[in-house]
Amino acid sequence: MEELLSIKEASEWASKYLNKNVTTSNISYLIQYGKVAKIGKNGTTQVAKEELIKYYQQNNSTKEERWKNKLGDDLNWTLSFSEYKEYETTKHVHRLHPYKGKFIPQLVEYFLDSHTDKFKTEVFFKKGDIVLDPFCGSGTTLVQANELGIDAIGIDISAFNAHISNSKVGKYNIQLIQDTAKEISFKLKEYLKSRNNVKFETELLEELKVFNAKYFPSPEFKYKVKQKEINEKEYGKKKEKEFLPIYHQLIDKYKIKLKQEKSDSFLDKWFTKVIRDEIDFVFNEIKDIKDIPTKRILSIVLSRTIRSCRATTHSDLATLQEPQITTYYCKKHGKICKPLFSIDTWWNRYSTDTIKRLKQFDKLRTNSNQICLTGDSRNLDIISSLGEKMPDFSRKVSENKIDGIFSSPPYVGLIDYHEQHAYSYDLFGFERKDELEIGPLYKGQGREARESYAKGIADVLINSKRFLKKDYNVFLVANDKYGLYPKIAEMAGMKIVNQYKRPVLNRVEKDRAAYSEIIFHLKNV
Repeated sequence: MEELLSIKEASEWASKYLNKNVTTSNISYLIQYGKVAKIGKNGTTQVAKEELIKYYQQNNSTKEERWKNKLGDDLNWTLSFSEYKEYETTKHVHRLHPYKGKFIPQLVEYFLDSHTDKFKTEVFFKKGDIVLDPFCGSGTTLVQANELGIDAIGIDISAFNAHISNSKVGKYNIQLIQDTAKEISFKLKEYLKSRNNVKFETELLEELKVFNAKYFPSPEFKYKVKQKEINEKEYGKKKEKEFLPIYHQLIDKYKIKLKQEKSDSFLDKWFTKVIRDEIDFVFNEIKDIKDIPTKRILSIVLSRTIRSCRATTHSDLATLQEPQITTYYCKKHGKICKPLFSIDTWWNRYSTDTIKRLKQFDKLRTNSNQICLTGDSRNLDIISSLGEKMPDFSRKVSENKIDGIFSSPPYVGLIDYHEQHAYSYDLFGFERKDELEIGPLYKGQGREARESYAKGIADVLINSKRFLKKDYNVFLVANDKYGLYPKIAEMAGMKIVNQYKRPVLNRVEKDRAAYSEIIFHLKNV
């Protein structure tokens, strides 16, 4: 006879067994995701003690131990920031818009703030200093510099990246944003009254609820998949085909248009016709907004919204494969899922979330200067470009010079930085300069690509040195698997004085294998 424990009893037993606090939520998670079997019905849920023992024996080594076994004992676990929850690593404006390849704010703060520890034995930047990020991305360095009272300049070749960064550090009339977003939401709902897609989606969800409860009961289905009692691929495909006639009947009933008339652009290819119509409707409303800061931040809300409404499966959000315009078996959720047929829910959700995050950042922000300039960091004249937008700040930089750099350069052949936001380039009409990216995905990782990358990064550092103080500190975050950075430092007339190897946790990519990056500390030769 198996010894059965209630969730509360399991929590108490596991806490003693592991000598650490195991909450009832931890036990519920194991049940929900099929790690251990659920016995009984809701309200009388139990788990087998033997299954818990087996699970903990297989998974009880710490993440730090497992990662050091794979990546080496020189891994600096302090810089993993594993003690932070996900909402802390995406705090306030850092999550205004998705962005591949950004680092967490705690890493920036570690090197910019005034603390010291056994790894960071000196203070590199102080309040009132100026820091440069020549690969600004989504503006993490700018935001954290603001929190610490440090002036910051970003540069990015991508106009949309600069748009994201400047939106994060911008100052706003929050009430005006709230009122304007609410007015657009009202107009969108009125617009939807004349269309069938909301009624269609409501009935589709009801059909899916019944079908999934019958063929993909949770958490039993996930547990059987984990135990290999069900061949997930074969079973999922079979049930996917069974549901498709129901889906097509509803499409016909409500006369829903799925495909657009052309597929020339990203917006044409990756959005259903009903979604595209709503995108265009909201975009036209935003174009009529008179207040520029409000227009800017609501354009970010729309961009974030349409990214969530692409016609793709939940498991392909980061790596688009083919447009998905029918219901499908979703490996991520273990049931039949559907594409979206209205932006209404996401627009409202992200409007509310953005306003909340702007308010949070307002309580922390300082009066320091931050801006992201659009341009090529290999040759941009920072003083001149800054003078056109912030003359007083430009004079300060000219007189005092920049104290150092904190940046994460692109990795060799990993991301196409313009293409990841292709939907927004299409919608807003920003000029694309893909050919000026350093180390883009489309150039690959071969010898020629690596040499071009090394020269590109070195040229950025050489150009930046014109504006740096003599005793500067440069910190570059890189996964240098090709060993290029010693050569880059030499080409730039710099020397690597220290390096910190850190594990990268909480990655969103499908590949969750142990992964590290190095923070190179460079100084003048």
